[in-house]
Amino acid sequence: MKDKIVLITGGTGGIGKQTALALAKLGAQVIVTGRNPTSGATAVEELKQQSGNSKIDFIVADISSQAQIRALADQFKRKYERLDVLINNAGVAESQRKLTIDNIETDFAVNVIAPYLLTDLLMDCLCASPSARVITLTGGEHPAKIEMDNLQGERSFLGLQAYSHSKLIMMAVMDELAQRNHAANITFNICYPGQAATNMTQSVTPDMLPGAMRLMYPLFKLATRSDGGKSAAKASRASIYLASSPEVHGVSGKYFNPECAVIDLPAPVLDQSIRQQLWETVERLAPIAQFQAAK
Repeated sequence: MKDKIVLITGGTGGIGKQTALALAKLGAQVIVTGRNPTSGATAVEELKQQSGNSKIDFIVADISSQAQIRALADQFKRKYERLDVLINNAGVAESQRKLTIDNIETDFAVNVIAPYLLTDLLMDCLCASPSARVITLTGGEHPAKIEMDNLQGERSFLGLQAYSHSKLIMMAVMDELAQRNHAANITFNICYPGQAATNMTQSVTPDMLPGAMRLMYPLFKLATRSDGGKSAAKASRASIYLASSPEVHGVSGKYFNPECAVIDLPAPVLDQSIRQQLWETVERLAPIAQFQAAK
């Protein structure tokens, strides 16, 4: 990974930060994003000290906003001519249905629109790399189907279920993007990191769980209590593997589990009719996005 340029969204904490640390130790030039300038600056200094690598940068961006995603891409392009690895790591699980500044439900905006849009906006930088990789993290318990009449929680919204639903939608969109990719030098893969104690999991409240699961809330809190980053480091293995391993050179359109093994995509993700409808939806909601590699 020496001299590789890596961009990690949500890289100032949790799984993203552990991924950034490991790749920095391998010699990569790492850029992390986050919403808070203060915590971002602190994270960068910690990463530099722990990795012994001074080539770590921070870009502030709230990726629930399409304007800030565009600004993030523009700022990256002003400083870097290429991008070797893009890791769409950032995710959110809201306790209640909220709309972003773009009038999009927040889980959908961050977990679906953001990776799709940012990948598109950085496509020219990815194409400039001799061998680029795009890695997108999923999460949650995959539901049995994608509810086209409830994509943004219009009909019903329940914390962790909405999060899992948005991540399943993301998988369909990003896998469709992989299939539409015509740039031979770019690979697109999805990975499931497994459970970890992060700010997101620790912020889960009982009302975000289905009724029966609320009885198990104390066990959930116990399983996600702070552990000094140990579980996040374990959950970063698949991202690190996909970003750095020569074994996956040229491998694209695959889904990896926490043990870095290829597994089948969930059945709802493979429905071609659903995929087409989802693609049209994200194109409409992020109208400036045009998948450049498909031209």
